[in-house]
Amino acid sequence: MTGSPADPPARSRPRLTVLPLIALIFYDVSGGPFGIEDSVRAGGGALLPVLGFLVLPALWSLPEALVTAELASAFPTNAGYVAWVSAAFGPAAAFLVGFTKWASGTLDNALYPVLFLDYLRSGGGLALAPPLRSLAVLVLTAALTYLNYRGLHLVGLSALALTAFSLSPFVALTVLAAPKIRPARWLAIDVGAVNLRGYFNSMFWNLNYWDKASTLAGEVEEPRKTFPKAVFGAVGLVVGAYLIPLLAGTGALPSETAAEWTDGFFSEVGQRIGGPWLRVWIQAAAAMSNMGLFEAEMSSDSFQLLGMAEMGMIPAIFARRSKHGTPTFSILCSATGVVILSFMSFQEIIEFLNFLYGLGMLVVFAAFVKLRIKNPDLPRPYRIPVGTAGAAVMCVPPVVLITTVMCLASARTVIVNAIVVAAGVALYYGVEHAKRRAWVEFLAPVPPPPDSSHGSTTASDAADVEDVRAGLLADEPADEAPPRSHSA
Repeated sequence: MTGSPADPPARSRPRLTVLPLIALIFYDVSGGPFGIEDSVRAGGGALLPVLGFLVLPALWSLPEALVTAELASAFPTNAGYVAWVSAAFGPAAAFLVGFTKWASGTLDNALYPVLFLDYLRSGGGLALAPPLRSLAVLVLTAALTYLNYRGLHLVGLSALALTAFSLSPFVALTVLAAPKIRPARWLAIDVGAVNLRGYFNSMFWNLNYWDKASTLAGEVEEPRKTFPKAVFGAVGLVVGAYLIPLLAGTGALPSETAAEWTDGFFSEVGQRIGGPWLRVWIQAAAAMSNMGLFEAEMSSDSFQLLGMAEMGMIPAIFARRSKHGTPTFSILCSATGVVILSFMSFQEIIEFLNFLYGLGMLVVFAAFVKLRIKNPDLPRPYRIPVGTAGAAVMCVPPVVLITTVMCLASARTVIVNAIVVAAGVALYYGVEHAKRRAWVEFLAPVPPPPDSSHGSTTASDAADVEDVRAGLLADEPADEAPPRSHSA
């Protein structure tokens, strides 16, 4: 694998360490309790969301985080989950997973400039007329995209500061709410008000995207050691950031307020528990949290495209790095998608991206199990302490949850996602045609998978996995090795 001669050598780029990586994973997944309010309304009270944030992290978040820790340590490259699927099922499946996950990530990122302005407007704050609002979304997207361009280490340090600021008002909220908490309110549920589609979509959206950070593995200092530590640190941070404010808010306010819990309601909780100063603090934290969410998602999406270009799946231009070590054209591509999709409504985006993300994750879990069977001796610096059967069983709960969310989707969501998948298939064959005709430059592609029509031995399967990994890691320095330079 080679990059542009103008690309900065890997060792000359500042690399992510444990704490900035924890902050980026935190923002890939959560960003704080902003956005969980709708789970109370859709759940008909506090009981279902409290149970959800107690149980679902173990059934959904932890398995996804464990799979990410194991495979990111085995494949410490920016291709992330695309590399895993390629090693398990070949480049066609990997391309389709990469395309659907990039599309879901871009959809997700289209929310945050809009939500930033929504939080500033709430409570009688800054309200903009529609033309000015659209202009503000463009300006905000451009400014945040520029920060991404300036370097991933800056994004990581910014995420650390934003994490501290975004969570700080909830420390005050929890302390002030403690004397007012009535535990019986956590058991409240109005069965007639339960909206299962809204509830599961809210829970799923707030607990997914653990694998997104795998596309940054190639930018991490000693990724085989750092990545598992960061993933497990982020799991504790995310669960605490959701559950503690939820228990404080629902326990301190009357159960009859469940219908009021919509997006942005935590600022009203702050008003009722602490007064106007806490409301303003929470609104400011929410606005800044949306900036952190945008930065983390943009980083993951753009470095995923870089990784796919290094695998030869998309044109080489997406692998070109700026003088800051960031993938210039990949960032511009992701930013363009964000601007185009920012006109959609919040609920539309949530349901569409959940379905797309679920499709990709089904393949990722299958790839994880297949790699355990296909090459059990593949070096995995972090290995989940279960055998192959245990690994398969561990994937059952998240697969059931994904299937549930997809079955609850509207017909419109199914149709839109079918169109996106069909577009991905067409794009794959279009890119392959362009590659054969040499219309644009591509980097060396990953070797094709073995021909299954003639059967495959364990040795050839293992060689295939090692070929994929060797090709992907050829341009990445070993944790303790001297620096490598790019060649033309």
